[in-house]
Amino acid sequence: MPQNDLTSVDRAQDDATSAQRESRPRKIPRIVVLGGGTIGLYSARRIRRRLGKQDAAIVVVDPRPYMTYAPFLPEVAAGSIDGRNVVAPLRQALKGTDVLQGRATKIDHGAKRIQITPQEGEPYEITYDQLVIGLGSVSRTLPIPGLAEQAIGFKNVEEAVAVRNHVINRLDVASSTWDQDVRRRMLTFTFVGGGFAGIEALGEIEDMARAAIKRYDSISDEDMRFVMIEGADRILPELSLPMAEYALEELKKRGIEFHLSTFLSSCVDGHIVTSTGVEFDSETLVWTAGVKANPVIGESDLPTDKMGRLTVLPTLQVVDADGNVVPDAWGAGDCAAVPDLENPGKFCPPNAQHAIREAWTLGDNVAASIQGNSLAEYRHKNIGTVASLGLYKGVAELFGRFKFKGFPAWVVHRSYHGGAMPTLNRKLRIFMGWFDQLVLRRDPVSLGSIHDPRAEFRHASLPPKKAVDAASTDDRKGEKVGTTGPS
Repeated sequence: MPQNDLTSVDRAQDDATSAQRESRPRKIPRIVVLGGGTIGLYSARRIRRRLGKQDAAIVVVDPRPYMTYAPFLPEVAAGSIDGRNVVAPLRQALKGTDVLQGRATKIDHGAKRIQITPQEGEPYEITYDQLVIGLGSVSRTLPIPGLAEQAIGFKNVEEAVAVRNHVINRLDVASSTWDQDVRRRMLTFTFVGGGFAGIEALGEIEDMARAAIKRYDSISDEDMRFVMIEGADRILPELSLPMAEYALEELKKRGIEFHLSTFLSSCVDGHIVTSTGVEFDSETLVWTAGVKANPVIGESDLPTDKMGRLTVLPTLQVVDADGNVVPDAWGAGDCAAVPDLENPGKFCPPNAQHAIREAWTLGDNVAASIQGNSLAEYRHKNIGTVASLGLYKGVAELFGRFKFKGFPAWVVHRSYHGGAMPTLNRKLRIFMGWFDQLVLRRDPVSLGSIHDPRAEFRHASLPPKKAVDAASTDDRKGEKVGTTGPS
């Protein structure tokens, strides 16, 4: 028999053996948690707390080896928090749990099989007894000309760090450029989406940039332009209208330009065109205009609503359109339509406050179902809403009665989210970082080269003339899409 045929037979036998092994009844039930974000991390920890290793095996699947605490991304972009301190390493935070680094690319709940595609290597499948889906959301983009080429999202820590480096790099380059049109383009920073993510990102980055230009003799406040484009007629819809209007007026006082009831029509080559006919050039475009449920859910055999979210009961069990519970399937967070029992007819908003508490209930219920105990319904009365508008600036509403503005709101914001950050290690690092910044002030330095660390080595490896040509090409690319930021 040819060697290739023998190899094929051996491989087939190995696959068959593996399939048989997977199909055998397990003595210990396997719980697969898809997503290592807030839902995945907190629910896995809760299940492990309720069930020992002899009671259940827990597997968490995520393409990143860490959970990102999203409410702190604006402060990462402003340099108020080190990017490493807003992530919780999964293997450190999830003791007694297996972590698989890969992307769930296919869910076949009927066969109880998950296809996982690792960063390198071929996709593979694993089986499970209980499935927890906490895949979260992805940026909701639109078919706008130039958007994919010019914009950068604001969903993960890599993007937040890239935005910070890009903004400071534009200040560095603009300070040594005398072409006024080029300077104006470099110093125009555009944000799309006036929800919490967009407003906090805009407020923090603008505040950081204003502080940074004090070190540039050739750049003044008037040279910088910050623009917010929002399709609705107001910002911060999660806040009451009076508080949202207060935030709007405070940001306008800082010179930030708002275009409400306006949509982005085009951004080809950095030329911004809005639905109201406003046109200008900008080298920075940050997209925060909404999110959508992870699309892999809609491609599975699990029931979803018209927005692509899992349909679930208050117990966080997946349920079909007829109200029948889908056995052994659970969901919560941004990717699930979780009924809000405190506001009948509505769903829980996709924020960290609800996600953490949903994860606790979900973890308790998964453990209870395995132990044969009754399940609890998720119910949580909204504590309030907090938003940072920059260093020492903020807005907050608590318990529907208490309203804070300015510095008190900023303290409430940092206290709440600092306390919610998982693991004591990260809490201490964040609070120590804030104290360090209070004493030593901001450190507005761009580390843009980390986004292309081999650039200098490539240039050094080329003959002199080619190296100069390559450097010029890279510089032009950097000005167009931002080698130190949006790409």
